[in-house]
Amino acid sequence: MTYKQALLLLLVLAVVPLWVHAQQVTDLRCEHLENPLGIDNKTPRFSWTLDDPQAGAAQTSYRIIVSRGTGEEVWNSGIMAASDNLVTYKGKALEPFTKYTWKVLLTGKNNRSYDVSPAAFFETGMMQQQHWKGGWISDGNDTRLKPAPYFRKSFILKKTVRSARAYIAAAGLYELSLNASSVGDHRLDPMYTRYDRRNLYVTYDVTKALQPGENVIGVLLGNGWYNHQSTAVWYFDKAPWRNRPAFCLDLRITYTDGSTETITTDRSWKTTLSPVIFNSIYTAEHYDARLEIAGWNKPGFNDSKWAAATDRAAPAPLITAQVLHPVRDVVTISPVALKKFSDTNYVFNLGRNISGVSEIRVSGTAGTVIRLIHAERIHPSGHADLSNIDVHYRPTDDSDPFQTDIFILKGGGTETFKPRFNYKGFQYVEIVSSKPVQLSKSNLQGYFMHSDVPQAGTIEAGNPLVNKIWQATNNSYLSNLFGYPTDCPQREKNGWTGDAVIALETGLYNFDGITVYEKWLADHRDEQQPNGVLPAIIPTSGWGYQWANGPDWTSTIAIIPWTLYQFYGDPKPLADNYENIKRYIDHIAELYPTGLTTWGLGDWVPVKSKSPVELTSSLYYYKDVMILAKAAALFNRKEDAGYYAALAEQIKKAINDKYLNTITGIYGSGLQTELSTPVYWGVVPDDVKAKVVANLAKKVQADGVQLDVGILGAKAVLNILSENGYADLAYQLATRKTYPSWGWWIENGATTLYENWKVDAERDASLNHIMFGDIGAWFYKGLGGIFPDPEQPGFRNILLKPNFVTGLPVFKATYNGAQGEIRSSWERKGNRLRYTCRIPANSTATFFIPASWQPQKGRRMPGIKNTDGSYALPSGTYTFLLHAK
Repeated sequence: MTYKQALLLLLVLAVVPLWVHAQQVTDLRCEHLENPLGIDNKTPRFSWTLDDPQAGAAQTSYRIIVSRGTGEEVWNSGIMAASDNLVTYKGKALEPFTKYTWKVLLTGKNNRSYDVSPAAFFETGMMQQQHWKGGWISDGNDTRLKPAPYFRKSFILKKTVRSARAYIAAAGLYELSLNASSVGDHRLDPMYTRYDRRNLYVTYDVTKALQPGENVIGVLLGNGWYNHQSTAVWYFDKAPWRNRPAFCLDLRITYTDGSTETITTDRSWKTTLSPVIFNSIYTAEHYDARLEIAGWNKPGFNDSKWAAATDRAAPAPLITAQVLHPVRDVVTISPVALKKFSDTNYVFNLGRNISGVSEIRVSGTAGTVIRLIHAERIHPSGHADLSNIDVHYRPTDDSDPFQTDIFILKGGGTETFKPRFNYKGFQYVEIVSSKPVQLSKSNLQGYFMHSDVPQAGTIEAGNPLVNKIWQATNNSYLSNLFGYPTDCPQREKNGWTGDAVIALETGLYNFDGITVYEKWLADHRDEQQPNGVLPAIIPTSGWGYQWANGPDWTSTIAIIPWTLYQFYGDPKPLADNYENIKRYIDHIAELYPTGLTTWGLGDWVPVKSKSPVELTSSLYYYKDVMILAKAAALFNRKEDAGYYAALAEQIKKAINDKYLNTITGIYGSGLQTELSTPVYWGVVPDDVKAKVVANLAKKVQADGVQLDVGILGAKAVLNILSENGYADLAYQLATRKTYPSWGWWIENGATTLYENWKVDAERDASLNHIMFGDIGAWFYKGLGGIFPDPEQPGFRNILLKPNFVTGLPVFKATYNGAQGEIRSSWERKGNRLRYTCRIPANSTATFFIPASWQPQKGRRMPGIKNTDGSYALPSGTYTFLLHAK
């Protein structure tokens, strides 16, 4: 190769990748999902990102083209001179059961045209309930009957299939098969709802599962939360919707000649009982392999002895599409250790705490009963210890042991058992067998199950403890995401509203979870009483309307839609819930006209000091009213905006008049929660704020630089310190290794977050709770400094306020937001520091240098310096060289 050839090759290698990279319109989403099947929204939302690394890259216009599968154009937005990348459909009325493709054409600065986006698609579902053809069917048995029912339907295909979709709704849970092959990879479908008000249906593409001639649809129904046979303190066994599981299915087939046929549920379906002799979403699952029916869901099976299915009324007036990331087996985990006590007793250790199930492969004689006991901890003896998680279970007999699967062998070789309609919280699995079996570590594995939300953010720190806390927080967050956010995956599995508010930002910085939250907000609307009251757990059988449901918990109805708007720039959740927020606030205002409310649980599970419930609940009440006032202004509801802004000022004044000493800058008695939460929720007067924060710092130091908060204070204290000049102190709290702290849990072997600061607590002792989980968001904010700009939501402008804390030489945070990937990182050596940030195309940033740092002399800083000392940055990657003052 000549010198000129080599030089030319180098130029090509250097330039072509940049040119190719610069032409990417990526992450096309419809309803915040990639190529969704079966949506019901008549005006779906489209979103995308522009991946252009050039400095200042920005979208100046967009054009969306939506077409039917036949090529017929149904909407051409025209060229819109706007930088919007979240747009609502405004074309011809969408038709049910129809596939639509769409693409985006963008122009950028200087009229630059980007390559046309790759084609994406979405497919409509029922759209309207009258399009269902099938009826609801069940096996007609009583709710107390334990075995789960099989259903099958045989049909003949005489034409060539072009496409086929299965639409299935269920009251309970289901597993669907076609010709003995499982359909889809979801677990625990459909997601849990208030069953007598809303049921969900799921759409599957089953084209490839069909075959010429005879075909068989098989369905196995589980109880889920619909037919709760286990008994616990929340009375789900007495739920008003409770009944024997039922389902409705339409298999819609389109043939190559253009004709369609729908196979539907009716009394021609046949049913019998299955080997799943008991299933409880709360406790476990029992399976008797001796009862297996070979070929039950295959063509050619003789079902003449099976009973006919029975008709049932639809369980709810509303059957809607399930449009969210599903629950899946996300991670497969092999045991790290096995302890053998005898040939009938083994304990497997997965090495980490998870939500999910275990799967065992074992050989033994027919009738051997194997119990799989799932626990978060073990006794000193090495046996499973359930005492920290079975405290709310109220068994009526010994037939339904807590978190204990029962597998009865049929004999004749290796058999496999994995629960279908259950999940648990556990690290250890103790095997107790009625007869000797030989097991090794390879005979069991665990499956980490949760809503399979895409990862959005990452943290990498020079302190291993930070990384471990971040990972443990994410593990707990995911362990408590099953189509709705829960408190713990073992003892309760309840959708505690307060826990979800605490962990909301942690979830959104780390994962793309908007679809789960939108679904859960629909559950809120279903559960809200006419007077505006919400229960403490959602969904609920009725428990929680009279206790634990004050504004410090049920602010979910306001805070979640507002936070989604800040992160995604999407106003739809606010619009969908506007009247619900208003009704909720109006009820509190009626009950507490002074502006102060005592309704709430308060600073739950504190270290030692308990702050006044009236203070913390009134702060949440204030935040909710402010959200409503801002939402009213956003939607141009001027009368509401003025009224609720005035109400917010009344609440703020009432709080400060009673709790703030303006001379000393002390709220209440000066506890950490009392000082941090008023600043966090924005009620502190500007002229007193610095004094209040200084008092907080002094209080933390007086307390030995250790936390003295419950979950409400834990959400506030780190943020307020780091955002107001005390970042080093916040970092010391965050990385403390002695009681009480997150690091204390890690030092004691935690792989998830605990419910109690005390690792040996006698009560409130779950080892997989998310309610102290806001620290997962604090890493992005308090260290990485990545904040959405309230004036430009959806990270259209990014507020970069990093803190280069003492003792942390290296740190990197990335967040893949609504505009693309944001990076904030630094490397520190002595009093010199290199800070690097990446601002995605179509967005800008405002970078604030911490007060104790300044630009290195002689160095020209990127961007434009603002009058307040911050730097305005267009999109691109920038490096700041700084040194300590």
